[in-house]
Amino acid sequence: MDRTVPSSGNEEINLYLRTYYSLLRSSREVQITTLIEAHKRIHSALHVAADEPQPDMAAFIYAILRMPDCFSRIRLVVMGQSEQVFAKHGYPDIESWQQVTAPGRRRRSFYDGDQTFAVYIASRSDIDDLVPILTAYQIERRKLHHLFNKPAVMALLDEIQAQSGGLPDSGQLEKLKALTAVPFEDLQRLAQIWGQNTAARLLEIAREKQHLSIRSLAGSLADYKRATRRWWKNVERRAPDIVFDERPVYFISSNTHSMTNLLSGFALRHEVELDRFIYASGAEDLQQEYNDILQRNVPSSRENFLYYVLKKYEAANPQTEQERVVCERDLGIARVPSEHAFDIEMQVVSLNKLRPDCLDGRLRLPGIETLASSDALIVNIDYPLGLAAYQVLTEIARNTAQIRGVYIMGKAATLNGRIGDVMIPSVVHDEHSLNTYLFQNRFIADDVAPYLVYGTVMDNQKAITVPGTFLQNEGYMSVFYQEGYTDMEMEAGPYLSGIYEMARPQRHPQNELVNLYNAPFPIGILHYASDTPFSKGKNLGTRNLSYFGMDPTYATMIAILRDILGAEIKALQGK
Repeated sequence: MDRTVPSSGNEEINLYLRTYYSLLRSSREVQITTLIEAHKRIHSALHVAADEPQPDMAAFIYAILRMPDCFSRIRLVVMGQSEQVFAKHGYPDIESWQQVTAPGRRRRSFYDGDQTFAVYIASRSDIDDLVPILTAYQIERRKLHHLFNKPAVMALLDEIQAQSGGLPDSGQLEKLKALTAVPFEDLQRLAQIWGQNTAARLLEIAREKQHLSIRSLAGSLADYKRATRRWWKNVERRAPDIVFDERPVYFISSNTHSMTNLLSGFALRHEVELDRFIYASGAEDLQQEYNDILQRNVPSSRENFLYYVLKKYEAANPQTEQERVVCERDLGIARVPSEHAFDIEMQVVSLNKLRPDCLDGRLRLPGIETLASSDALIVNIDYPLGLAAYQVLTEIARNTAQIRGVYIMGKAATLNGRIGDVMIPSVVHDEHSLNTYLFQNRFIADDVAPYLVYGTVMDNQKAITVPGTFLQNEGYMSVFYQEGYTDMEMEAGPYLSGIYEMARPQRHPQNELVNLYNAPFPIGILHYASDTPFSKGKNLGTRNLSYFGMDPTYATMIAILRDILGAEIKALQGK
């Protein structure tokens, strides 16, 4: 097999990978229809009805949530690693195009206002994510076109546009269901996503056959490394007061909100304003939950709830966000927004500037005041996709004095648990390198359980790192399930490959059993379950209040920060 093409232990998935990587080597655009048969043959667990005549609405909705609003008008998707790569291939100044975003995927993208969509790719994982999503979208949109391209359906959609402003009511959704045989719940979900644009979007699907094509401008490892280097130079330029190569670093891969909320205390100091906002918002579900927390009718965390409400409060009061950023800066928490290819924000925390009285109470460890004499940093990145994790970690390691720990908090699918459970692996099989990594996870269940309200913590787990969300099928998952693998995600393997190269004087191997028990720093990996693929599409969105999804997020981040702060306190006291 061509080793430039990522491999998998699954032959159908291997064929699909070989198919689109060989086609993308072309200097011209490739029609997505060319990939449809290979896509169907993998029997993706995320696209179970790909080969059925009826639409697979779960797959369609998954795809559109990872595409910007302009996507219904797109004909050509162009992928490249940098502005220079785009310019070299005839697309100058793409960053002057309209920047567009998707609700379900962080990827810097631009729209030319006509039919072309330009997207930065940070690693081949972006290709393994984007191509199957586009193919699934093409398959399902074609099915919907045939169902909605009928005079009676289009007349009803015109009526919805004229009478309801584009947003169908329950009665109109029932009529659409009767005319198209698309389930009411799926039509209702589309209406929730598209809002007033629902009728217009469905009319576009009914009237026009959309034919997508894709073009890859460059794909060498050197191009990806250059993009990663440019990302790091932006960090150095925006944080000129921090001399990274003289400071030890605790590395975290998580998100952009949980760590800063726990360290700054901003939300807790503004509880009075948040309290007023909750009752003035008219959101009965928020008010009821808050009352239940205050009256101890439910075991939910008051602090976590306020962190959740703060985001809504800032959306309604934009000036508060700037106040929070100033507060964080005074506490030694610097935010470095990304530029160009990598849509990965970085946060840098100087431990000696943190104030014990501002910390979340769950972080106030004995001896916390000794942090004032620390020279260490916490570097937190907004978790990247797949192989970009390897590139970012190795770049940071090359440019800092010492890595004192690598901590990874991320979402995963669980084959044996429930939404909101936390899994702590000590074995990771990586489908990118085909390595199986053995390591001593810094955490055990007792480190997380005291802070988790709604889920269960399972340690001594076995995880598998898959190349993409669509690139897995039930048969293959069953094989791993029989071998005790129950935790499926996308970043742990690449991170462990990077850790191997930080601990050994050589590049990580391929298709080996790799022992990392003697790594020179702690490795802490915590995954919380965001979906259950054996349960046909259940995810965190099934909950009424999305803040329930924050329960495992904060439980895992508290465990990470307690370990980092405790290790630094111990090191300082031992000097």
